[in-house]
Amino acid sequence: MPDTHRKNTPRLRDGVMKRGATWSYVIRVKDPETGISKPRWVGGFATEEDAKAARDEARVKARHGEYIDRNRITVAAYLDDWIDAHAMEIKPRTLADYRACIRLYAVPRIGHLPIQAVRPSTITKLYRDLLTSGGRDGQPLAVATVTHLHAVLRKAFRDAVIVDELIGSNPVERAKRPRAQGQEPGTVWTIAQLRAFLATAQQHRLFAFFHVAAYTGARRGELLNLRRKDIDLDGKKITITGSTAVIGGERVNGTTKSGRIRVVSINDETVAVLRQRKADQAAEQLKAGDSWRGTKDGYVFTTGWGEPIYPDTVTSLVTKLIRANKQLPHARLHDLRRLHATTLLLSGVPVHVVAARLGHADPAITLRVYAHVIRSAEAAAADIFAQAVKAA
Repeated sequence: MPDTHRKNTPRLRDGVMKRGATWSYVIRVKDPETGISKPRWVGGFATEEDAKAARDEARVKARHGEYIDRNRITVAAYLDDWIDAHAMEIKPRTLADYRACIRLYAVPRIGHLPIQAVRPSTITKLYRDLLTSGGRDGQPLAVATVTHLHAVLRKAFRDAVIVDELIGSNPVERAKRPRAQGQEPGTVWTIAQLRAFLATAQQHRLFAFFHVAAYTGARRGELLNLRRKDIDLDGKKITITGSTAVIGGERVNGTTKSGRIRVVSINDETVAVLRQRKADQAAEQLKAGDSWRGTKDGYVFTTGWGEPIYPDTVTSLVTKLIRANKQLPHARLHDLRRLHATTLLLSGVPVHVVAARLGHADPAITLRVYAHVIRSAEAAAADIFAQAVKAA
């Protein structure tokens, strides 16, 4: 009678064995305190080759006394602990975005794996699968979304190496991620079209919001977070101290994108617009009477009852105002910021000044985002220099 038990028993070959649907390896590691050598098992590898590669890496580290005593924590468990540990230092909107990204795209596909079993090939396959069928109803997922997931996983696994010492190297760093063809932001409107838009918006009670957005380049959330105390009309400047976002359907206040407070100069026309906004708000408060829900030093841009404005309100209002004009091409609220930056750069304003005005943490960000504008300005540099020499 054949020994069926021996035939079905997994065999250990050079420290590698298949257990169920996955592969494991074992090495002997000397305890630095007792000097006793003990076996260390690590499993969850998709292929025999992955297990062998991890075994070889572990053997080298064990010989040099650098072996990390791995545990069986899964990717899902680690990412959950990681995001909780960073909850206090990540902005609320970014935190919600990280949680959603991990929950939707990482956990369903690699969450069950022990974190030690994740190889660069594991991450590469994850990206490939998401690009093929990772979207809603099995549709392809956008390259930008996969690229964002890559950034989140890279941070998490970097901490698994440096902070938590669960793994010896970051597999995400060596994974092959999709690279999207960079698209340079174009100018949707001309200055004349901007004037036409503002002329249409002037009929709306929130006209001041759009004027200030266009004339300062400030972000939507930054303007919705603006308070009376942040405006210095005599000094012709506003101070941007924070930002407003929507998380889980609720309006939430936080810091600016860069985490820094900045001062933005305003021109005489914008001063006049903000003075009128202050007068209009006083009239609205008088009309509302006891129903007024604002505060003495409250928000600059509010509803007719003094309440803070829900961010999506101003976003959707742009589309309605464009339709009312009937001659303007479609644009987004964020395009007012782009038009502001592009106009300044083409007018010769130094990049570091534009970066400070926009709230970019580093002028390099401005150079990267508006590289096409810089190149356009450079094209005329030779003629400008030649004319300066002739005029001397």
